[in-house]
Amino acid sequence: MAAWRSWAALRLCATVVLLDMVVCKGFVEDLDESFKENRNDDIWLVDFYAPWCGHCKKLEPIWNEVGLEMKSIGSPVKVGKMDATSYSSIASEFGVRGYPTIKLALIRPLPSQQMFEHMQKRHRVFFVYIGGESPLKEKYIDAASELIVYTYFFSASEEVVPEYVTLKEMPAVLVFKDETYFVYDGKFQVFNSCKTF
Repeated sequence: MAAWRSWAALRLCATVVLLDMVVCKGFVEDLDESFKENRNDDIWLVDFYAPWCGHCKKLEPIWNEVGLEMKSIGSPVKVGKMDATSYSSIASEFGVRGYPTIKLALIRPLPSQQMFEHMQKRHRVFFVYIGGESPLKEKYIDAASELIVYTYFFSASEEVVPEYVTLKEMPAVLVFKDETYFVYDGKFQVFNSCKTF
């Protein structure tokens, strides 16, 4: 009888632990190639991992708790994980050089002029990075991580930016505010009006 009680208690504990793991895992999304398109509408906290990495395996239960906590407090930040060895191009885009690497995906791409115009109507103030990898982009990412609670940060190609925007050199950061824009490329340049005459 005592052996049966021990066995029942052990089974109950195992069930509770497994249920806890399943519930926590449910709040961390497994990300794949579709993340490139899906990240545009949300802010993501992503764990880039390698399946063979011991540190990554130790982080997994903690990462699941992070997902559960973010969900329980009603945070708009979504929590995900991505196998960086399977999706190396996306990991490279985020500057992943080792495992595990946690990144906050703050800067949303603007893939078209229509999306750009939509954001311009929707947000009174927002920033747009134009260009490839550069020290300016690193500074932009740092600024975005500190200021994300105050405004919006995007990236776009030069083709997406409206025709009235003139860029003397690339890369550049554009700041749009109340039908006006400023160009920043390490120092503030001219004050420009978005209105076309």
